[in-house]
Amino acid sequence: MKLEVSSEKHLVYVEEIRNEMEDSAKKRGTGIAKRSSEYLGKKISEGNSIIAIDENGTWAGFCYIETWTNGEYVANSGLIVSPQFRNAGLATLIKERIFELSRLKYPNAKIFGLTTGLAVMKINSSLGYKPVIYSELTQDEQFWNGCKNCVNYEILMMKERKNCLCTAMLFVPEKVKMNKEKDFESINNDNE
Repeated sequence: MKLEVSSEKHLVYVEEIRNEMEDSAKKRGTGIAKRSSEYLGKKISEGNSIIAIDENGTWAGFCYIETWTNGEYVANSGLIVSPQFRNAGLATLIKERIFELSRLKYPNAKIFGLTTGLAVMKINSSLGYKPVIYSELTQDEQFWNGCKNCVNYEILMMKERKNCLCTAMLFVPEKVKMNKEKDFESINNDNE
């Protein structure tokens, strides 16, 4: 399995990815926001996504980066694995790679995600994300407008964007840096 940073050569997979995102949301009855082919194509062309492809050139998985609030926030969104490649750890590999790409492109940004899936929550936790309340996420109207296509949008608005059925998770680079510094200090103190 190859996991690649996307480029224009991957545009051939746009419709397959879009269709699988929509089908998956319907089957699970969850709130994956719908994305247009044009939107996904832009993410792919800009190199702001990770695509997994098997040895035969078959699309296997996908996830993309979106920036908000002038790059202060980054969302890793649209994680999807083709049904024939599920339950083999591919989602974890894709999330790890998109997280690395986000940190490389936007090292100071807070990385967040909204999910209803326990598996994604576990992956995010392993990467250092913490559950947070919605007010800790970007307040960029464009981000919240992306929720309009979600089946749970009415709940979000009824709750005045304070919560919904998705769990909000956030990775804050400064906190990780501070924790690493504390870990380093404790290692040095143990050696004295």
